[in-house]
Amino acid sequence: MKDLQKIGFGGGCHWCTEAVFQALTGVSQVDQGFMMSDPPHDSWSEAVGVTFDPGIIPLEVLTEIHLRTHASTSNHKMRGKYRSAVYVFDENQSSEVQRILLRLQAEFDEPLVTQVLDYRGFRASEERFQNYHLKNAERPFCQTYIDPKLALLKRNYRGFLQGSSK
Repeated sequence: MKDLQKIGFGGGCHWCTEAVFQALTGVSQVDQGFMMSDPPHDSWSEAVGVTFDPGIIPLEVLTEIHLRTHASTSNHKMRGKYRSAVYVFDENQSSEVQRILLRLQAEFDEPLVTQVLDYRGFRASEERFQNYHLKNAERPFCQTYIDPKLALLKRNYRGFLQGSSK
């Protein structure tokens, strides 16, 4: 068994991001909350920390899923609260994610706005918001915003969903 790795993803509502990564095989933990980096990205922004086994789900697949489940090409007005980012924990991870983003850019019609940022801090969401989709799947927010992302996973990443065999 390979050593587990950790990476951070931010881009949209952390309830949505949490649900996406909780659905994936090889992901052992998803921490929902807020992350920050170095200035000028040192404000708290909604994100999740993902602990994963790269032998089961590669970083490239996680990054691609992240790009496809939030507005990764839109520099909309809410980017302060929803920074489009991959938070990395060391220089090797940073280089790998930068290579992945360069390769995946060709699959998008618009430039990716997703940044590779050094992880500098995490603050968990309030307990009542943790595991939001798991506890509130019937709520309109989940049906409107989260369920379409999970449907995309079922269509395009079935082999990486929990309970699926490759």
